[in-house]
Amino acid sequence: MKHLAAGAATTVVTGGVSAQSKPGTGKSVLIVWGGWSGHEPEQCVAIFEPWLRSQGFSVEVSTSLDSYRDSTKMAAQNLIIQAVTMSELTAQQEKGLLDAVRGGVNIAGWHGGLCDSFRQNTEYQFMTGGQWVAHPGGVIDYRVNIANHTDPITRGLSDFEMHSEQYYLHVDPANEVLATTTFTGKYAPWIEGVVMPVAWKRRYGSGRVFYSSLGHVAKDFEVPEVLTIMRRGMLWAADAL
Repeated sequence: MKHLAAGAATTVVTGGVSAQSKPGTGKSVLIVWGGWSGHEPEQCVAIFEPWLRSQGFSVEVSTSLDSYRDSTKMAAQNLIIQAVTMSELTAQQEKGLLDAVRGGVNIAGWHGGLCDSFRQNTEYQFMTGGQWVAHPGGVIDYRVNIANHTDPITRGLSDFEMHSEQYYLHVDPANEVLATTTFTGKYAPWIEGVVMPVAWKRRYGSGRVFYSSLGHVAKDFEVPEVLTIMRRGMLWAADAL
């Protein structure tokens, strides 16, 4: 697995969160990234790391899944943000992560960095609430529909257009769905009309889990709604929204 150091990014505070309120004060975040470089994990992490710091969080960035084996480190976190696609998780690494989340450490992520990370680890998938299986047509134009207009993560947002991968996932019916997308059947006629969750929140043990399938590459976060959903989702997961 090849890793690069996370770079810097300009901090822009949006999504209804005031920089002065510092909702992350006293809270710690561990960001773990790596895996397939096509999902631009370095570039995506560089969008969120400085923003999290601006919100008052103490942030550590790691490029090693062995971070999950450090029980002391894991127990000290309020939030894990993972951006690792198509990789492998050892039994010890998986146990460390799942034990932490069940015990009350929260986790958030986007696109393949959370729900196409470890294809052989079904208990991990039970935690996340979904697993990627296809993106018919590749990068296409599609619409995202806000399914919950009262939740603080999506409140005030309207439906919006995307030019990216439209994720088809196997999802847990226990997820609390916040946004959806509908497949036209143009690229896979047998799924015409399927309404697929795009963003959800859930629990795993005592831990909060937030996921958004948006964010194939860093440019996707230039769509204001995509950035806002992810930022608010991180804050919700950290119990800071």
